[in-house]
Amino acid sequence: MNLINEKAIEAYVKNTTLKQMLIIPAILLILSLSILAYTTYRTGAPFQLGLEFKGGTAAYFDSEKTPDQLKEEFKAFNVAETRQYGGGQRKIIQFGPMDASLKDELIAKLKAEFTNVEIRDMGEQFSKSLQVQAVRAIIISFFLMAIVVFITFRTFVPSGAVLVSAFADIAFAGAMMDVFGILLSLGTVAALLMLIGYSVDTDILLTTRLLKRKGDLNDKIRDAMKTGLTMTTTTLGALVALFIVSSGLIGSFLLIDIIRDISIVLIFGLIADIVNTWMTNVGILRWYIERKSQKSEKKIEKPKKRRQAA
Repeated sequence: MNLINEKAIEAYVKNTTLKQMLIIPAILLILSLSILAYTTYRTGAPFQLGLEFKGGTAAYFDSEKTPDQLKEEFKAFNVAETRQYGGGQRKIIQFGPMDASLKDELIAKLKAEFTNVEIRDMGEQFSKSLQVQAVRAIIISFFLMAIVVFITFRTFVPSGAVLVSAFADIAFAGAMMDVFGILLSLGTVAALLMLIGYSVDTDILLTTRLLKRKGDLNDKIRDAMKTGLTMTTTTLGALVALFIVSSGLIGSFLLIDIIRDISIVLIFGLIADIVNTWMTNVGILRWYIERKSQKSEKKIEKPKKRRQAA
């Protein structure tokens, strides 16, 4: 079965203008940054921090009760936040610091009343240290990736297009984490770091095909899209399968929160990558190559005019 419609790709490449290519990615980027800005205003951080970065005690469990009902029920245990976690009946309650006897009472109550209970603890100072290290890891990874891209292409516009696309992918994935209540944990930080690699992979494929190969520009774009979309849809298929299995949709014994979170963050990022690579990057590169070609033609025409005048 052919997942890539070659006729649709050919029609898209021939009939879509630069403005049409950039409008959807621009809207998605503005929306993503707005969501991240609102979350920062509300919580003090662009992402909803998980236990590893916030400190305290977190309880994950299945319950038909609403987050407000659970917050009222556990108000004696220094509740910091209660909300839906992912899909289904999965809930999370985060608690502030408490003494050992109160924590024992909390654990006993959770295990007696709910199913699939998971308890996590993290010290506040250690959480702050992890938070700094995670931010540093993402910034350094993005910076090193930018250096490699600039060294590879040695031209500002193509390299900048790759960086813009990668940044937009991460921004969209982060915004969707906030929308769907996925916490920033060590697992989701790893997913964001992997997303940098996935994003740059398709962008470099496209840029290399367009700048290094000879031939008609539209033909090169079409060939790059067929290869890149095949790669991305194959990866998305594997991630969707991983998400379904780790979400416990097949059986509750397969429920693995961290694997589910990693897979869904990567799914969001790859969906954004399809838009940003094959719309933003294609549009910028096509404009850059056509402009460069026009300048070369003008330089050739000037000597011809001088010869004719002589």
